[in-house]
Amino acid sequence: MEKRRSDVWAAGDAYEGYMGRWSRRVAEAFVAWLGCEPGARWLDVGCGTGALTSTVVDRCRPRTVVGLERSAGFAASARTAVPAATGFAVADAEELPVRDAVFDVAVSGLMLNFLAEPADSVREAARAVRTGGLVAAYVWDYADGMAFLRYFWDAAIAVDPSAAELDEGRRFELCRPDPLRAVWAAAGLTDVEVAPLEVPTVFRDFADLWEPFLAGQGPAPGYVAALPPAGREGLRETLRATVPTQPDGSITLTARAWAVRGRRPVGVDALTP
Repeated sequence: MEKRRSDVWAAGDAYEGYMGRWSRRVAEAFVAWLGCEPGARWLDVGCGTGALTSTVVDRCRPRTVVGLERSAGFAASARTAVPAATGFAVADAEELPVRDAVFDVAVSGLMLNFLAEPADSVREAARAVRTGGLVAAYVWDYADGMAFLRYFWDAAIAVDPSAAELDEGRRFELCRPDPLRAVWAAAGLTDVEVAPLEVPTVFRDFADLWEPFLAGQGPAPGYVAALPPAGREGLRETLRATVPTQPDGSITLTARAWAVRGRRPVGVDALTP
């Protein structure tokens, strides 16, 4: 059976039902971990539907906050969701349309592992901040910490062993502490730190967990969309049998992200090319 890999994120509504509700929670944990001074100039690279941008606006009293997003659909959703932001633009995270050293903080949420060259994006973010400025990001721990996806892929592989090649836990090697730390160091950033961020993911019932996988957007939903009806039903029932369900039908899991931060060295005009 031929399967397609769908790493494209384009529709804000589909993302919200599948991942957005959890991305907002981890954005809050991330901003709390960073700490923030009022009046700073923020750049949100790969802002998606605006979960992190909105959190910065609400929690940090920024002087400016600009969101950049390569998906026009996501950028439009963010523009609607966060009207208090300075602005949003459609742009490539690996070639930022901003001048050198104009921001105090450059951040990205749940985005780097989807880039062909994530190190290029980090170097661009480092270029965009002033000396002493902060560059920070977070990604899901697909291998061990994103429980509902771990249950999903384990069920998919049990039904169809070839699904292993699409498992984000195997594909996204960046989403671990050591690779993240290495990318930040290679960009010339200093004072590099990595920390786990964990949030609860509580589903009302099995349908609340399963139905977002039918939207067809992202790696796991893209896999489901490519299955024939019998394969989809087999996966659904295998997943239903394995997720831990409470007596009231709810499913209580957790999701972990890895966060990383570092600073542009003071007195360094050009960082590692």
